Amino acid sequence: MKTRYLPEAPQRAEIDAMPGAVMLEFGANWCGHCMAAQAPLQQAYAGHDKVSHYKVEDGPGRPLGRSFRVKLWPTMIFLRDGQEVARLVRPLNADDISAAFAQIDS
Repeated sequence: MKTRYLPEAPQRAEIDAMPGAVMLEFGANWCGHCMAAQAPLQQAYAGHDKVSHYKVEDGPGRPLGRSFRVKLWPTMIFLRDGQEVARLVRPLNADDISAAFAQIDS
């Protein structure tokens, strides 16, 4: 599991073309809500090693977050073959995150 939000985000076209299971996590390294979500995310991510995890730094002028209409952090978007299947905003429960992983990881 990635531990830091990276300022270099893939392009939307790259995300849309990715095969299989992908989880986008939008937020910022300094965000308290984002930090609070890390323990349940780590717990839920265990066993889902096949899911590509992109931890994307978000904010003004960041086109990838805007293209997904991200408004609050963290926002986790679960994709299967480039299509959004589930979205969680400010999740604090590992069970909710696990349920979203189950929808994309097969």
